Amino acid sequence: MPSEPHQVEQIRSRVVDFISPPEFVEQLKADRPLRIKLGADPSSPDLHLGHVVVLNKLREFQDLGHTVVFIIGDFTGMIGDPSGRSQTRSPLSREDVQRNAETYRNQVFKILDPDHTEIRFNSEWCSGLGFEDVLGLSGRVTVAQMLARDDFSNRHAENQPISLVEFMYPLIQAYDSVVIEADVELGGTDQLFNLLLGRELQRSFGQTPQVVLTMPLLEGTDGTQKMSKSLDNYIGLTESPKDMFGKAMSVSDDLMWRYFELVLCLDPEEIGRLRSLHPREAKDELGRELVTRYHGEPSADAASKEFARVFSERKLPSDMPVVELRPDCLVDGRIGILNLVSSSGLASSNSEARRLVQQGAVHLADERVSDPRAEVAPEDGSVLRCGKRGFVRIRMPNA
Repeated sequence: MPSEPHQVEQIRSRVVDFISPPEFVEQLKADRPLRIKLGADPSSPDLHLGHVVVLNKLREFQDLGHTVVFIIGDFTGMIGDPSGRSQTRSPLSREDVQRNAETYRNQVFKILDPDHTEIRFNSEWCSGLGFEDVLGLSGRVTVAQMLARDDFSNRHAENQPISLVEFMYPLIQAYDSVVIEADVELGGTDQLFNLLLGRELQRSFGQTPQVVLTMPLLEGTDGTQKMSKSLDNYIGLTESPKDMFGKAMSVSDDLMWRYFELVLCLDPEEIGRLRSLHPREAKDELGRELVTRYHGEPSADAASKEFARVFSERKLPSDMPVVELRPDCLVDGRIGILNLVSSSGLASSNSEARRLVQQGAVHLADERVSDPRAEVAPEDGSVLRCGKRGFVRIRMPNA
């Protein structure tokens, strides 16, 4: 196992909060693999690059000889983490949580080493708690402690409702640390309160408090908000090479450096080399490296060439979905543009289709359609394009 100073120096990189390095050094003196905890609620079916920021740090711990305990919050997922929210979050159903949890289990090993990972579900210990147990656990935390958290205190000051169930969420997350006897817990900066509560609860149970590390929150492709599937600003680990590359190319010139640092973990020297390139070339390297990491180098080469073909050379994609229109969608060979866009799968609803049309993002056979009331007469084989990456070829019925 590497020396203590080396481990501290490596673990400190890219970290926001480190509570605290001296405690971490004391843990290392025990000369045993540490138990490194990360909890994740399966609130959506796929992991994305925002999750990768923390998973990368977990892999660093594994490479140093430590054990990662990845807790899938199948129990807490039905409560919903209120961190950073201004209102109560709707809980997920048990079926949704279980379905999403299975995909999490499969996807984390794109980054983590299975031989040094324990996958645990917090329903293992939470589902068996009786009411007496819950009351006993609640008695270890005060309301004042809970209201010290920014999102709770802000909502309380604004007379926004806060359910007792939401108070239970950080308590259960903290109890997870007690059960698995975590030495270190990681999370995003929005998780700091929950992680610190884990320290307090461990102390009340007579355990050595866990060291806490927080990682930066990665902005999504919109360049402003935290990457999230619900905000549709994410790059998912299981997305196709074409979509992963295309989304990477849509990231702003300023933001891409965060992706190089936090997702790809490039050192300052390599980032300096990339900064000497034209932003278009640097971004191409970003897209290539991301696709290579999750799909392989041949897929990255193909995605880069296809992107250049469509966006630089202004050519149609070499492969695009074919959508056959139903006869009942047409009246005398014509169809409303909103119906066409939503029927083609390029918009999830007529309202989204309307937004795309009004933004000037919809083209049929290279002609822009900007009137949401327009009736169009597509020909067999004509191409419908929405935005920069949405292409389908129209197949007319009985053609």
